[in-house]
Amino acid sequence: MKKFDNISEMQQFAEYSRKNGLKIGLVPTMGYLHEGHLSLIRSLRKKCDILVVSIFINPTQFDAGEDLDKYPRDFERDENLCRQEEVDVIFYPTADQMYPAPYFTYITVEKLSKMMCGISRPTHFRGVTTIVAKLFNIVKPHVAIFGEKDYQQAIIIKQMVIDLNFDIGIVTAPIVREADGLALSSRNKYLNSANRKNAVVLYQSLEYAQKLLHDRKIKAAVLKGKMEDMILTKPHTKIDYIEIIDPDTLEPLEEINNKAIVALAVFLGGTRLIDNLLIHT
Repeated sequence: MKKFDNISEMQQFAEYSRKNGLKIGLVPTMGYLHEGHLSLIRSLRKKCDILVVSIFINPTQFDAGEDLDKYPRDFERDENLCRQEEVDVIFYPTADQMYPAPYFTYITVEKLSKMMCGISRPTHFRGVTTIVAKLFNIVKPHVAIFGEKDYQQAIIIKQMVIDLNFDIGIVTAPIVREADGLALSSRNKYLNSANRKNAVVLYQSLEYAQKLLHDRKIKAAVLKGKMEDMILTKPHTKIDYIEIIDPDTLEPLEEINNKAIVALAVFLGGTRLIDNLLIHT
């Protein structure tokens, strides 16, 4: 397994691989790998010759007051996991390399970045799309994979790829959950024992929404209200949003006539978690 912390070296290796007819796949991460990341690695391993995992805690996707400094880090552990999963390359640049001073250029996907998570985190997706575009130009992948837990992010990246004519295939992989249903996330580490126990209410509320929809036709606003009531029975919870949206456009739905994504963001104590579920009538 190769490791590059230098942008030019990564680009040179990528160009060499492409010239030799090798298909490059990219798994972008911020490190502290868990089973969700490993599922992405395993899925993409089957689709490429050279599998690259990037590990970079991207400062531009953290809004003011967020957890950049305390975001979990363990490069040695990440390296060992990548080796076990037969990753070919780890790319782990420094922030100074990725954002050399002075730095002025950012990419924004309008509209899609200003709803849901973009309301409470107004600069988040600008940081995400900028770093992903930079990784695309450095790693030169033929295909990149993203997890469906970050559903809005995946839709935004797909739109960026279309709008900016990136010649890259984007694939997604299903959410990986704990035995009790909690979606895997690096931020789960922040939960104390009580909040960890209560965090399962996110997935329970999503399942509850699906059950209600199966039992009878119900308007989106009513469904959201019932989910809110359920979540707020747990102490130390605060709802950032619950949205019922079109799976392709992210547009809010008033009625669910076929299928929809139910997406939510909830604070448990000081930890913000997101989750979503595709529901059907």
